[in-house]
Amino acid sequence: MKTSQRFFHQLLMLYRPFENKLVLLLNEHHLQRAQWTILYYLFNFGSATLVDLSNYQSVEKPTITRTIHQLEKLGYVEQVPSQDKREKRIQLSALGKEIYNKVRVTIDQFEEEILRGITDSEQHDAIRIMTEIRNNIKG
Repeated sequence: MKTSQRFFHQLLMLYRPFENKLVLLLNEHHLQRAQWTILYYLFNFGSATLVDLSNYQSVEKPTITRTIHQLEKLGYVEQVPSQDKREKRIQLSALGKEIYNKVRVTIDQFEEEILRGITDSEQHDAIRIMTEIRNNIKG
């Protein structure tokens, strides 16, 4: 078997168990994964447009719009004025920041647990490799 075949097989074997466990942990906080990804983006990168979030998640804008509406109902995000009136800009609300920090504790514990025995240097190498692959996919 070629190295590239083994690499992508391992990636697929990792993805599903990781996703399943993450979904269970987020369910404890009454969040869906798509909602968490938006909270993560807004917390780490600041306010964003629906297009920014759509591009970040590699999903269609209507999908983001539905998720944003759910987060608005929960009080986790709010619209902020934009220079372009046609553009909908979103940021975390005070409650959204509070929820993010609370969920972050759970996610940090999970991530630390599954990265046990993997050095920072190895993690940086993996991040670099995953980023290059993603960039190659996007073209």
